[in-house]
Order: sequence, then structure tokens, then C-alpha cells
Amino acid sequence: MKDTISVYTFRRWFEDHRPNNFSYLGLASLFDYLEQYEEDCGTEIQFDPIALCCEYTEYDNIAEFWLDYPDMDLYPDKDAIMDYTQVIEFGIESFIIQVF
Repeated sequence: MKDTISVYTFRRWFEDHRPNNFSYLGLASLFDYLEQYEEDCGTEIQFDPIALCCEYTEYDNIAEFWLDYPDMDLYPDKDAIMDYTQVIEFGIESFIIQVF
């Protein structure tokens, strides 16, 4: 038995249960990324919001990222981070990474 999740349902779950994990724009970007991943791989993803909270982290900017990953020489910018993990960019400076 499967249930198709819309971006509205996706956002609503996080807003109701984990409001501090992702921003409104971040949720839309993560949802779009996951849908594109499903399409590219031909595999459906099970909606597991707690796993998504553990697997992905949103940052407002690179300075906030450096608080969790303080090696500024290794990660001077988002392009360098992309060498190590998936980066989902949105807004002016914001991005989500797949935790590594």
C-alpha cells in the first residue's frame, strides 16, 4: 500500500512535527530534489521524515555550515562541499546538504 505525497503534504508534516528542521523554501527544494532523484533512478522513495531530518541539514549560508564543518580550507565554498556530498542550493545563499 502506497500513498503519494504532494509538496503540500510534505511541508505540512514538517511544519506540524519538525518546524525547526527546514525552512519553507528548503522544504520545497528538498521535495523537488527527492522527486527528481526518484525520476532519475526509477525508484520510489518511502516517505520517512525522521530519516530525512537525520540525513539532510539546511544552512542559511557557508558561515553556518562552518559551525558544523569547521575546516574552512577543505570547504571554502559550496562548490568544494559538492566534492564530498549532495548540495541542494536555493535562495541567495541557503543550501541543504546530505550529511556526511
